[in-house]
Amino acid sequence: MTNPNGHNTALPSSTQLEEELQKENYRRRFYGTLRSTVFGLITVAAIAVLVAVLFLPVLHIYGQSMNGTLDNGDIVLSVKNRDMSTGEIIAFYYNNNILVKRVIASSGEWVDIDQDGNVYVDQKMIDEPYLHEPKAYGETDIELPYQVPEGKVFVMGDNREVSIDSRNTSVGSVDQDQVVGHIVFRVWPLNKLGFVN
Repeated sequence: MTNPNGHNTALPSSTQLEEELQKENYRRRFYGTLRSTVFGLITVAAIAVLVAVLFLPVLHIYGQSMNGTLDNGDIVLSVKNRDMSTGEIIAFYYNNNILVKRVIASSGEWVDIDQDGNVYVDQKMIDEPYLHEPKAYGETDIELPYQVPEGKVFVMGDNREVSIDSRNTSVGSVDQDQVVGHIVFRVWPLNKLGFVN
């Protein structure tokens, strides 16, 4: 066949046409598969982030207020739950930070602390087997005995000597709306992997 410039051009054979068609089909399938894979990965990542933010927030522990139970650098999972009972560890918002402390008393209960650091709820000394550091009166500037206001919980760190918590008016009792979740599981370091008490 001659083109307008007078040069001979050969028409592609049916085999060549078939090969080009196969290449084009392969390219389309490859890009289609790539698009659906990327979309799938983005969807899975978005769901994982959503679950982590809404149901299982992951927290990095800073400071020494929970020493012995949770140490500086630990990474923990928390679970969203509105119910809080004495002895549970919770994370809550405070001045654009997240603090981690242990629930000592709930709404309406009376808290008292003696000079040796023994804690009384409704005039009964509470058993605190989770304490690894010695009991201490610590940074206490509230008037004792103290009644926990409605809709709030009284919290304390396990390292009573250094913890700034509900014993101090700068933190006070924690409103239930401030609570991020209950600390349930430590994921790091691996040698301490497991449930948190």
